[in-house]
Amino acid sequence: MKLISWNVNGIRSVYNKGFLEWFTKESPDILCLQETKANYEQFPLEIREMKEHEISHSSAEKKGYSGVATFSREKILDTKNIEKHCFDSEGRVLIHEFQDFYLLNCYFPNGQRDHKRVPFKMEFCDDILAKMNELRKKKPIIITGDFNTAHREIDLANPKTNQKTTGFLPNERAWMDKFIGEGYIDIFRHLNPEKTGAYTWWSNMPGVRARNVGWRIDYFFITPELLPRVKDAYIKPDVMGSDHCPIVLELN
Repeated sequence: MKLISWNVNGIRSVYNKGFLEWFTKESPDILCLQETKANYEQFPLEIREMKEHEISHSSAEKKGYSGVATFSREKILDTKNIEKHCFDSEGRVLIHEFQDFYLLNCYFPNGQRDHKRVPFKMEFCDDILAKMNELRKKKPIIITGDFNTAHREIDLANPKTNQKTTGFLPNERAWMDKFIGEGYIDIFRHLNPEKTGAYTWWSNMPGVRARNVGWRIDYFFITPELLPRVKDAYIKPDVMGSDHCPIVLELN
């Protein structure tokens, strides 16, 4: 089973940059998108007419903002939101129940340059963790998406100059420590403990991506029961079309 997650920075934008050809070539069983920036009716018709995958979506009330969507070839038994209006109105979470596990497709809030939304982001983090702890009593869990936080110094190119930047603030990183401390495994880092230069997001400033001055802020986390099923987890930095690149989890 191949799962892919990608913050596309606008589904209409990425559609015009070869998304369907990429999707056909990769042929994921499950694809989780973040920052779709569209209501379902605004998704390109060719995407809505795809037959092989069932499409679930959660769009923001604000036009052209946020939003998540999941494309699944696997049978989804049930889909819910986080069921808290301040987050659901921004289209931030899809919780899917599959036969063997729960899958959460999440777009974590950005704390903003002035840190104005950091408290909102931390509330979201705590609510997601509480929801996962509740769900994992029933089935193993996979959570994926754009967490908008680099966990450790190895996860961004310039840790020293970003100590006071949201996405690398002490309280954001402390939450990641707490999350991992409760038994959730950052599967890419688990398989690649020392790998440097492995990033999933780059600023749009000229030359930044070419020089690989990036951040790893997109993740797959799993509960320990799924570890024996993991075949591989990797990042696809060569895939263009967004300021983020896709990440992949392969399960046996």
